[in-house]
Amino acid sequence: ARENRKLRRSQSVEPGAGKAARDALKAPARRGEMPDPLGSGQLRALLTRLGLILAGVWILFGSVAGFVSSSTWRAVLIAIPVLLTGAAAAILIWTLRQAKSARGVASILSGVETDEDRKAALQKLEAGFKKDDTAAIFAKAQLELQEDPRKALKTLEFINLAKVMAPVADEARGQRAMIHLTLGEVGQARQLVDNIDLSRHQDARTRAMLASVASEAWARSGDAKKASETLSLFDPEEAAFEQIRPQLYRALAYAAAYASDLPSMRRALRKLLAQDARLLGGFINKKTHPLLQKEARKMLEQSGQVPKRMVVQRKV
Repeated sequence: ARENRKLRRSQSVEPGAGKAARDALKAPARRGEMPDPLGSGQLRALLTRLGLILAGVWILFGSVAGFVSSSTWRAVLIAIPVLLTGAAAAILIWTLRQAKSARGVASILSGVETDEDRKAALQKLEAGFKKDDTAAIFAKAQLELQEDPRKALKTLEFINLAKVMAPVADEARGQRAMIHLTLGEVGQARQLVDNIDLSRHQDARTRAMLASVASEAWARSGDAKKASETLSLFDPEEAAFEQIRPQLYRALAYAAAYASDLPSMRRALRKLLAQDARLLGGFINKKTHPLLQKEARKMLEQSGQVPKRMVVQRKV
């Protein structure tokens, strides 16, 4: 609650996003999407951890109970793993329900291609899921992001960071921070990412996505060394990171620019240009590092893919 109040105060003076910021967030040139908070990787990891913990508990208490002569103590020792197993089963059932909800949301999003599809998907999410369903909230924000980033931020704020599971809270912080960064609101993004704990995310893609968002915020708020060290743990060219590769290279470009590492900055920008020239458009605004702005504009002009409107603005 304190974290949400602090963020709302910092957003009270709201700079205009502008058409360029909105365009940078729209598909297909928008940045990598956050994976489902309850994906198959997390589910497998949860099952493995629960299984190992329960096996250890049963072995320990069962062994002790075998050497106890009192029937009362034996019953107590057996009751403890029974209760823990019941609690674990309840957690597992809740998790599977969340996973089912996430799959239902994913099926709705998979059919979205046009503005009409997007409106229909939003209506299905409103009608078919509870207000506090985190999977539905993430999906709704993703759809709203293409039209109005401010509205997407408000939707994501419905997720109570203090009540949801820690990994889900981290992903909500990551999504919100990503939008703030695209809008040039580095301070708000930094507040969010400083509360993300990468070590509690088992899925490599999720961890890399959160690391890229956090690293961009760190770099742009004066901690380029921390950003570079974090990003060095991930290879953007790995197959597992294909969908979030633009976000990783974007973060690398910012980290290199703020560290005055021009060769690395240019290498990251060339990688983005090779994927989609529009990915460099987000660097051509007044809130970007001057080196990035200059180099991105230069690369776009040399590639011949820079919009005429952008060239005219430069001449004015």
